[in-house]
Amino acid sequence: MRQSLLFSKSRHNFPRDEVANNAKMLIRAGFVNKELAGIYSYLPLGLLVLNRISDLVRREMNNLGAQEILMPTIQNPQIWKETGRWDNLDVWFKSKINAGGDIGLGWTHEENVINIMKNNISSYRDLPVAIFQIQNKFRNEERAKSGLMRGREFLMKDLYSFHLNEEDLDDYYEKVAHSYRLIFDKLGLGDITYQTVASGGLFAKWSHEFQTLCPSGEDQIYISEKRRLAINSEVYNQNTLTEFGLKAEELLSRSSCEVGNIFKLKTRFSEPLGLYYSDQGGENKVVQMGCFGIGISRLLGVIAEVFSDEKGLSWPEVVAPFLVHLLILGEDKEMTFLAEGFYQKAQKAGISVLLDDRKESAGQKLSTADLLGMPYRAIVSKNTAGRISLKSRKSDKEEIFSVDSLINYLSDIKSKLC
Repeated sequence: MRQSLLFSKSRHNFPRDEVANNAKMLIRAGFVNKELAGIYSYLPLGLLVLNRISDLVRREMNNLGAQEILMPTIQNPQIWKETGRWDNLDVWFKSKINAGGDIGLGWTHEENVINIMKNNISSYRDLPVAIFQIQNKFRNEERAKSGLMRGREFLMKDLYSFHLNEEDLDDYYEKVAHSYRLIFDKLGLGDITYQTVASGGLFAKWSHEFQTLCPSGEDQIYISEKRRLAINSEVYNQNTLTEFGLKAEELLSRSSCEVGNIFKLKTRFSEPLGLYYSDQGGENKVVQMGCFGIGISRLLGVIAEVFSDEKGLSWPEVVAPFLVHLLILGEDKEMTFLAEGFYQKAQKAGISVLLDDRKESAGQKLSTADLLGMPYRAIVSKNTAGRISLKSRKSDKEEIFSVDSLINYLSDIKSKLC
């Protein structure tokens, strides 16, 4: 893409009405626009990142054999009343239908998905099955001061699985946990993301969250580096430590942000909503159920928070809006011809390039490139003498390439991305 055509602009200063570093960075760089506290519009660069995160997560869900659907945002109160979650929770955004009746904006979708599966599960032959969606959620948060890491409207991947028995649910639970670890590894967050023991609430004794270390995170976890395991502060006590064979003096206390969770719902929702199957003997049994979430837009905020410095953002290659930011420093015709030639060849090779063709000073272009944070910055100038210099956003080391050799170099990088 040509940067001169990009309508969203970076700002000289940070927004004054933001506290969280991720929102400050993303707004200043022109990735998002703040509408209300906890509510953001995703501008072209931000939407590219959001879509790349979604695509990565979608591939892993497909690898698990899950099938993608899309459920409505608007929810029918009746099915939620049957599980006691319409009147007893304060997270709802509710409204009235002009023709009469109430509706709510979905903050989660267990009831809705069971309503669908009641028409599609009747026999043991229909199980197991797993379905997922990537969709906006709405939660009436009392506080929304962490930027994209705590939103009132946010994008989430929610996966729901349905099983014959608890053994099959347990097996799938571990498969999803493994898939989540792969996702966070690919995002570059694996070393700082911990599978964290949390309360299972009404459903089970324990559940697991995936918590990423983040200075501005709202959660507190206690980490065993040796075990790559953590305990959420809400379940941190001597009984929990004893059960998991941990010692308080060996644990590190750190701030973190929850980026995913996995839950064994068992029959908590399937039984009151009447989701049964007929076993081989013709006996009706309740379907066992699991749910597994990943915060897509929250991950965007976490990545912006973790991978940034005093100069700006620094995107991992796998989710960056563009792999390369190409700068023309000067108005010499030969330089422009060289840059255009590389740009065209890169497009044909499937290498994503943001070409800074604006009439700006070299200093302005360089500072903007650091702010936007593409993984690689390529420069055409008089100093490159008919070739192109390349440096990583994370390094000061520059290398000089011919057009063809740079295309080959970047193609190798691209081929290693999922």
